[in-house]
Amino acid sequence: MYLPNHFEETRDEELLRTITAYPLGALVVNGPHGLDANHVPFLIDEASGGRKLLAHVARANPLWKEVKDGDNALIIFRADDAYISPNWYLSKHEFHRQVPTWNYRVVHVHGQLYIRDNERFVRGVVARLTRAHESRTGSPTPWKMTDSSPEYIDQMLSNIVGIEVEITRMIGKWKLSQNKEERDRINAADELRKRGEQGISTAMLNTVNSKSSAV
Repeated sequence: MYLPNHFEETRDEELLRTITAYPLGALVVNGPHGLDANHVPFLIDEASGGRKLLAHVARANPLWKEVKDGDNALIIFRADDAYISPNWYLSKHEFHRQVPTWNYRVVHVHGQLYIRDNERFVRGVVARLTRAHESRTGSPTPWKMTDSSPEYIDQMLSNIVGIEVEITRMIGKWKLSQNKEERDRINAADELRKRGEQGISTAMLNTVNSKSSAV
């Protein structure tokens, strides 16, 4: 990934927080037929101090048979993104020296992939994923595994296989107009807010211009 210094996010805690908030990752492996990508919700293994990611795939998915334990994997997590019009930069109307761009936040996780085809691991991953995402629904009675019969849950669990990724490095790119004048960044963020793009707007307002930080 092309990563200018002023767009680099190096804080592990911020990268992990972003993964938690946007857990659907694109799991990329180099399989027997070349590069392959699967879109899978992940969770951070807190017991490992945030150095492992856990997930599961359908047993019918050939991924778990085509990779070997220890194979390299790349997981891409994407947060908010948005088109930025040159018209939203105040300096454009003075100097007419701006062009369109796209702002975004992404986390690339590099690691070693391991298949965990055992019921205890899979049950634990499903339970934790369920608790995490049901809590976001706002339901007064979130769904839980015991809402279904043990026989049905056992059947469903037998149809999936666990995935564990030992993280070797994380790369974060926060492209949030840090290379623009502060007035340009703030006004562009405000235009996004008016259009309902709250997440990327807030991220832009919370960042620091590279020009200012270099002073």
